[in-house]
Amino acid sequence: MEGSFSIFALLFLAFTFLLCALDIAMVVSLLKPGDERKKLILWKTSTYTFSVVVAWLLLDVILNFIRGYEPINPFSMLSVIAVMYFITLLYQKRKHGG
Repeated sequence: MEGSFSIFALLFLAFTFLLCALDIAMVVSLLKPGDERKKLILWKTSTYTFSVVVAWLLLDVILNFIRGYEPINPFSMLSVIAVMYFITLLYQKRKHGG
């Protein structure tokens, strides 16, 4: 039992560090300059990610009216945004040849 807990703790820490690395990489990719194709890829990726975040927050507001107020965990929200951003970024790079 003790060994399984330490494996779970190590997997959780690895997952947390991976999410932190995705958050940092998201900011770095937005700040790096590039040519027109790269700007188009980042523009489309950012637009789609923003749309998903707005839809998520809108759904959260509606659910808070129905069930009562439950705060959003900022780390989980940032993690979902970073994962969504990189999935969309990989898709757009593949679509536009980058």
